Amino acid sequence: MINVSEGREVAPFVVAAGGALLDVHSDVHHNRSVLTLAGPEVEAAARAVAAAAVERLDIRSHQGVHPRIGVVDVVPFVPLAGSTMADALLARDRFAAWCLAELGLPCLVYGPERTLPEIRREAAHLGPAHPTAGRCAVGARPVLVAYNVWLAPPATVDDARRIAAAVRGRHVRALGFDVGGAPQVSCNLIEPAAVGPGALVDAVASRAAVARTELVGLVSASVLHAEPPSCWPALDLDPSRTIEARLQEAGLDGGRFDRRAD
Repeated sequence: MINVSEGREVAPFVVAAGGALLDVHSDVHHNRSVLTLAGPEVEAAARAVAAAAVERLDIRSHQGVHPRIGVVDVVPFVPLAGSTMADALLARDRFAAWCLAELGLPCLVYGPERTLPEIRREAAHLGPAHPTAGRCAVGARPVLVAYNVWLAPPATVDDARRIAAAVRGRHVRALGFDVGGAPQVSCNLIEPAAVGPGALVDAVASRAAVARTELVGLVSASVLHAEPPSCWPALDLDPSRTIEARLQEAGLDGGRFDRRAD
């Protein structure tokens, strides 16, 4: 997924992504859109989305609950069938070099060398590099699951932050947000084979009542089928929202790279 710091006017980025677009998820409170891209033209599509974001957005006026370092906030390269992590690293480095040369947008790279949270902490001390676009985090990593859990009343945002800290660990990254007046635990399941959506929701529900859940983007079929089908609706999962299903629908079986949320 390519993460753009805009949750309302999404059409220009959808157009820029073209036929590489598998899915788009937008949130006005996060003020963020996540575009899942794959296929042989994925690098060109990612560049087109990045160029559109740099042209149209100004990080100085951005307002939203999600942390961000730039208008093209995060661009992870995720190897799918037919590609390897070595391929993803090369694509990451090509994209970062292109961003600087063509857009004047400095990139901080993550992957085997360092994590995205380390990048975010580093960026906080560097300040914005591009006058309106800030910086971009560009990574190479395995597939993860971006997932949100809303807490039911009378839970507060302080509860969401406390629960996020409790569930955060080796397999889960989590933050607590006030999203439109409702407390949300926003997570990345970085090793979904170890902690999938069901296990995460159970961990949250053991600490506060859950109002609803939300999958951001797509999941691997293996993540879907690791959960009992009877639980899919409550977990916001569906066979049509797997990477494999969307690749097949788009005629992109063996889709090379995926851009997924961090």
